[in-house]
Amino acid sequence: MAASKRLVVSCLFLVLLFAQAKSQGLKVGFYSKTCPQVEGIVRKVVFDAMKKAPTVGAPLLRMFFHDCFVRGCDGSILLDKPNNQGEKSAVPNLSLRGFGIIDDSKAALEKVCPGIVSCSDVLALIARDAMVALEGPSWEVETGRRDGRVSNINEVNLPSPFDNITKLINDFRAKGLNEKDLVVLSGGHTIGMGHCPLLTNRLYNFTGKGDSDPSLDTEYAAKLRQKCKPTDTTTALEMDPGSFKTFDVSYFTLVAKRRGLFQSDAALLDNSKTRAYVLQQARTHGSMFFSDFGVSMVKMGRIGVLTGQAGEIRKTCRSAN
Repeated sequence: MAASKRLVVSCLFLVLLFAQAKSQGLKVGFYSKTCPQVEGIVRKVVFDAMKKAPTVGAPLLRMFFHDCFVRGCDGSILLDKPNNQGEKSAVPNLSLRGFGIIDDSKAALEKVCPGIVSCSDVLALIARDAMVALEGPSWEVETGRRDGRVSNINEVNLPSPFDNITKLINDFRAKGLNEKDLVVLSGGHTIGMGHCPLLTNRLYNFTGKGDSDPSLDTEYAAKLRQKCKPTDTTTALEMDPGSFKTFDVSYFTLVAKRRGLFQSDAALLDNSKTRAYVLQQARTHGSMFFSDFGVSMVKMGRIGVLTGQAGEIRKTCRSAN
């Protein structure tokens, strides 16, 4: 009886694994026969662009994250919609840049492999190559996604720089990501810029009584107040001061010292699992961060993908066929 139960459990496990693999339909080298040059073509476009504008790396990484967290990794963030009603017009996406790099990559691919490579896969590859261009990690990108046809500004509900740890964990769990993925992917804040409006409350009115966030290092808070006055809506701040153009591990050292720029950065110290990872990476100079980042990026790249006959392969990334 026990043996038969084990057999049933084993069969169910195999069925679930098969269903999961089938539902994803992704694999490394999906285009190995239909467009073997795909990765080289995209890499060249990305590297050429980032030699001229290295600060575009952070928005490209964020673009992939913002795409995957709304409707899944289907390239819906790339679509232009009438009356600015697409995802890219939502407030959290207004600071994204680099859409031309996706256009250029897709155009180069269409010359060599017309109608083969999806825009959602192009975005996944670009996110990886942009990190490599910034001396960051590399990982094998699974491909095989197809493109969505829908993009709706009202569906954009992303994790926020103002979120506490409970909200962040719940948002990530809803997408199949765990606490480790949350803290690892937050490490992407090692590159890029933040703006003063995202800090105003934290610096000047955290609880509505004209106070600052007690979780923020007081010396760092004083420096930030020198740069961000209460009415400042434009000044940009380095998210990882001193190395915001280089993908490195210093983000965790800053968070461990209570010098994370956003409330969501500081929140990583409020959970035992995320806190332990922050402190470990700060102590070991990020010994596992690069490899962990690749693993979590692959997991994120599986969220809600369209495969098989679902969706389409767009001719251009800004419009459905």
